[in-house]
Amino acid sequence: MDRLNIAFITPEAIPYAKTGGLADISGTLPEHLARQGHSVKLFLPLYRQVKTTCPDLEKIESEIICRVGEKEQKGELYRPAEGTAGVEVIFIANDFYFDRPELYRDPATGQDYTDNDERFIFFSRAVLQGLKALNWPPEILHANDWQSALVPSYLKTLYCDDPFFEKSRTIFTIHNMGYKGEFPVGTFSKIGLDERYFSPAGPFEYWGMVSLMKSAIIFADHVTTVSPTYAREIQSSSDFGMGLEGVLKDRATSLTGILNGVDYNVWSPQKDKLISSRYFPSNISGKKKNKLELLSKAGLPLRMEQPLLGMISRLDNQKGFDLIAEIFDEVMKEDLQFILLGTGDDKYHRFFSQKEMEYSSKFRAYLTFDNTLAHLIEAGADIFLMPSRYEPCGLNQMYSLKYGTVPVVRETGGLADTVVDFDEESRQGTGFVFEKYEADELLRSLRRAIQFFGRKRLWYKIVKQGMMMDYSWGKSAEEYTRLYRRVLGIERQQPVRDQI
Repeated sequence: MDRLNIAFITPEAIPYAKTGGLADISGTLPEHLARQGHSVKLFLPLYRQVKTTCPDLEKIESEIICRVGEKEQKGELYRPAEGTAGVEVIFIANDFYFDRPELYRDPATGQDYTDNDERFIFFSRAVLQGLKALNWPPEILHANDWQSALVPSYLKTLYCDDPFFEKSRTIFTIHNMGYKGEFPVGTFSKIGLDERYFSPAGPFEYWGMVSLMKSAIIFADHVTTVSPTYAREIQSSSDFGMGLEGVLKDRATSLTGILNGVDYNVWSPQKDKLISSRYFPSNISGKKKNKLELLSKAGLPLRMEQPLLGMISRLDNQKGFDLIAEIFDEVMKEDLQFILLGTGDDKYHRFFSQKEMEYSSKFRAYLTFDNTLAHLIEAGADIFLMPSRYEPCGLNQMYSLKYGTVPVVRETGGLADTVVDFDEESRQGTGFVFEKYEADELLRSLRRAIQFFGRKRLWYKIVKQGMMMDYSWGKSAEEYTRLYRRVLGIERQQPVRDQI
């Protein structure tokens, strides 16, 4: 069985709908699976955002009926008029649930939609009903994050005797343990399963709440997460496992960390269409031109001899902003400049707005989303900061390596798997890594990077070693294919790279 039918199920995917990195992964991995010869259908909700980005849609199936609690909801299936790189995209339509201004959050209140539980109960059931309506039995159903966590749970319960899914197996990928799909007790009655599944310590019960992610961890045939180190971390303590570390440890033999990949057609200084000066590992002169452009755009003095720090991130404690706030004034005493791009917690919006006024010749804060500027920061900065408390995988450190922008990162999750601390004696390494989540450790590591920036020969060696790293999606897709075959029992048992 060389060609597999793979249903890839996700709440968001580029170029259709996006709130974060999950969309980049979900829009790219299916394409690479299709390139390997598999038949891939990508399922996601038909949000209002999708209707804007993809106005030409074709209806392919109507009148899918799904029960949500006591209510029956109707769904329809649509697809884009034009296909996407060998992947058939299927949208689940229900305007009551999905025709809203944002994907998960009500802009009127700033809080999650109060019926997010119903919305994604419906989505999961509609995917399974949609597969039957299309008469397309998949060998693999690959569900992502809590919004599609009910797919493996339903397959082992409501659909366990359905001959249509007799040969189907499920993969559940955790992109971030911080979002477990937690809802009040009343949500369980909407799911439509026997009450025994919500017994104390049962598949859905989580400290008196309902956790959709917990159910998928228990019911999926195999669980993956987005880096090998994160797979180990989430079993190790509540700091990473968020209260589900015991459940994850019980599934240790069926838990694999596979590193996310990078689309180098988009994120590479050799091919980047959003920067004016492209460059190569053999000739990085274009990087200086991008730095000049970035400083000019930011209205900062053109101090090319000083390192320019860049950071693109959600402004949140998880991303290390509590550490940055603690040492910010000390950082500003160094001979450097700093450009930040991101949105998030209001307290950090206020903090960085104030600091921009205090350090107007050294610091700029762009408190917004700007994809073009993000590419210019990667290309123009000298050093990139990612001091995360935890980081399931991370993409910007991999982008930075390819752009010759040396990362300063904490040794956690995907950061630990992709950035090698520079060792002066061996002259090997691609960045600067600190272990303890402490402000002084971050400051020490940053100062070390600044010191090496002044030693041009060594600095360019670090830069070029990073640019030569390959974290492309092709490798990751091969690992997923190998895992799918193992789960289906059609390939002899062998270790998947980075198997936990």
